[in-house]
Amino acid sequence: MAGPVKDREAFQRLNFLYQDPENQALARFYCHTERTIAKRLVLRRDPSVKRTLCRGCSSLLVPGLTCTQRQRRCRGQRWTVQTCLTCQRSQRFLNDPGHLLWGDRPEAQLGNQTDTKPLQPLPNAAHSTPAHLPEEKMPTQGSSHQ
Repeated sequence: MAGPVKDREAFQRLNFLYQDPENQALARFYCHTERTIAKRLVLRRDPSVKRTLCRGCSSLLVPGLTCTQRQRRCRGQRWTVQTCLTCQRSQRFLNDPGHLLWGDRPEAQLGNQTDTKPLQPLPNAAHSTPAHLPEEKMPTQGSSHQ
């Protein structure tokens, strides 16, 4: 079973806003709201979700309906070019079966990361006064004890 998810309610709201309604204007509004919420709460969205949203007009990109998809070759690599039919903005995605996104790699998972450097104390930590102890008060020059 997966661990607890931070901001579960926000993810549920984003999931609802990502649904595909029949009205394209309503879908664009939902996708714009979804992007705004994700930015405000600093939530990472899955790349498969981000690739289905237009960055220009926030349309839901459905191949053949709201966007066109073409396969291109450039310098020996295959690319998928996706063009929004509303704002004509295009996006390129590498079409390589061996390519892994960073989030899918084993070293990206928190449980597999190891810290190679041991923690070292700060250079001035030995000479500073701990925060819970009061600092010594120095007598001022104007005061004299008689």
